[in-house]
Parts: sequence; C-alpha cells; structure tokens
Amino acid sequence: MFIPLHDANSLKYIKVQYVTLSLIALNVIIFALTSIGGDYAEATIIGLGYIPAIIHHLATLPAAYDIVPPNFTYITYAFLHADIFHLGGNMLFLWVFGDNIEDALGHVKFLIFYLLCAAAGAFLHGVILPDSQAPLIGASGAIAGIVAAYLLLHPRVKVWVLAFGRIPLRIPAIYPLVLWVAVQFVMLLWGGDQQVSWPAHVGGIIAGALLTVVLKRRNVPLFDRAIVSPRAVVAEKEPPIQAPETGPVKWGR
Repeated sequence: MFIPLHDANSLKYIKVQYVTLSLIALNVIIFALTSIGGDYAEATIIGLGYIPAIIHHLATLPAAYDIVPPNFTYITYAFLHADIFHLGGNMLFLWVFGDNIEDALGHVKFLIFYLLCAAAGAFLHGVILPDSQAPLIGASGAIAGIVAAYLLLHPRVKVWVLAFGRIPLRIPAIYPLVLWVAVQFVMLLWGGDQQVSWPAHVGGIIAGALLTVVLKRRNVPLFDRAIVSPRAVVAEKEPPIQAPETGPVKWGR
C-alpha cells in the first residue's frame, strides 16, 4: 500500500534513539542466525514462534522444539522473520517511526511499549485462532503499535512515502497511517490473506493507542497540538514579509 521513507520530525527529548537502533540490530542479527536453513531454522521457528494451540493446551510441542516456556513466545516470536522482505518491511517502519515514539516515551518505556504491543498482537491472534498450530512470527504486532502511536502523536508531520511502491509523495502522516490502520481492521473482518495475521496487527494497534496515552511524557501533547519543529509540517517556505524602511525584516507565521 505504501512504503515509508523519511519524516522531518526531529528528536526533542533524547539525543539518540538507542532502543530503536538496538531493536533493528537485534532483529537483523537473529534473522542472519536463523536463516541458515534446514532443521536449525525450522526448530527455531517452531520453538520460538507463537503457536496458539500450544498456548491453549490443544497440542503438545515435541521435545526437540521445546526451547523456551510457551508463554515466552508472546515475545520471542516478534524477533523472527520469514524472509528478507518480511524483515526489511518491518525494520523500515521501525526506522522511520520508532525514533519519535522512543523520544515521546523515553528509552525504557519505549522498550516496554514495544514488547507489550508484540505480546498484544500475539494475544489477539491466539484469541481469534485458538486452535492454530501454525507458528506466528514477525515484528508486525509491535510495528502496528508504533504506527498507532505515531498517528496519535504526529498526524500532521509530513512524511515521504512510496505510494503503491513506486509513487513518491510528501504528505501528512495522518493520510497513509489512517489508511493503513483501516485496512488492518477491514482485512480482519473480511478475512484477508491467510498468510498475514491481521489479528496480530489489530492487537498491536489497539495496544499501541492505549499505551501511548499512558506511557508518554506528561508534556508531550497528542495530535501535534504543539509543533516544535515547524519544518515537519510546512510544505514550502513562506515568502518573507517586506520590511518597512525604518525597521529590520521580521518573519511571521
């Protein structure tokens, strides 16, 4: 639907988005280690992926795949990816939008936020598909939470996106993000591509919206009510006001 490329939303409370960068690095490293193939990759996906039937005691995991306690997979699944495109798409969203959510929440709260959104995605997936024996993998639940948070905090910020993967546009974040969120709910209700866990996306969205209100810094407003960096929302530079002969030039907004 769209590929995020860049936003002009500078950091205001932190100097470096350490958690965002660490999450990206960790996901890439784990993908590199688990993409070797063969029995090792299969054991990792089955042992660390979220399997609703195992969680709900409707199936038993073979001993060879019993890597962590089942409840741990509410988190571990979010660090596994099926292929480079699955990984790349999630990490691109995290790169573009994650730093500003980390800025608004703080490092520790952002990490908690990310993990809880991932867990919420797995939870709703398990509620809707309780007897599924297919492993759920991918950071999409956590990324969906970040999208919801960005929509609540910075809907007016201009973002560069590739619409339909090929048309570059610079538009307010509210348009692509609202569309993306709406599609997740529609696909969940209508039963879209079964290879995609729409419940995990929706679970992450709901958790992200609720947690943003609870975890954000007290002085961080919702809906861009106080824009700190005007360049993020102004498409073009306004023309200068002509100076009077007796005074200096002033810039107004």
